[in-house]
Amino acid sequence: MGTNRHMSADSRGHFTPEAAGAAVPGADSPAGSRSHNPISPRRASLMQEPVLVLNATYEPINVTAVRRAMVLMLKGVAQAEELHSSEVHSAAHSHKVPSVIRLLAYRHIPQQSRALSRKNILLRDRNTCQFCGRVFPSSELTLDHVVPRSRGGRSSWENLVACCYRCNNSKGDRTPEEAGLKLARRPRPFTLHTSRQLMRLIGHRDERWRKYLFY
Repeated sequence: MGTNRHMSADSRGHFTPEAAGAAVPGADSPAGSRSHNPISPRRASLMQEPVLVLNATYEPINVTAVRRAMVLMLKGVAQAEELHSSEVHSAAHSHKVPSVIRLLAYRHIPQQSRALSRKNILLRDRNTCQFCGRVFPSSELTLDHVVPRSRGGRSSWENLVACCYRCNNSKGDRTPEEAGLKLARRPRPFTLHTSRQLMRLIGHRDERWRKYLFY
């Protein structure tokens, strides 16, 4: 897929799951405008809550954030299937926050790994440092090459893991064994199967998801 990651399909009619979670430049405010209204920490947190994305056939295909889900709904690309009790308010309207949305048009999902990126590595590793096992905000995590680049380590799914800055500094330019560290799990590519495993894990905390997930 090209650099355009809006919800429209590409030239071959394909749609990749990560497109449902990609940011849309300018989608949150009119072009050229700047919001002067501060966003409360509670609302900012709510807008990052996970939302299950279903294909038109009700097949689960992705997890995205509330902010992106509401953009898709306002564009007429998706509709809410399940709602939170919470609401977000604008100057003139209030909107129920979705928990599950469904695309209104069927999207073909290529059977391939997601693009290798910092965002997808953190998503695969669930924002968990793969050495100390603690969960951190994305801003407090970096990527670590399991086999250092100075030793020929590649930037690949199998050699990159989420890592907190403390463990990253402790490991330095060494292998985990040399630094006395142990990986929580063997890193692997982030496939659609991996995504569905994450959907099930998150679904355990939101009962509204459960009837859409295949166990």
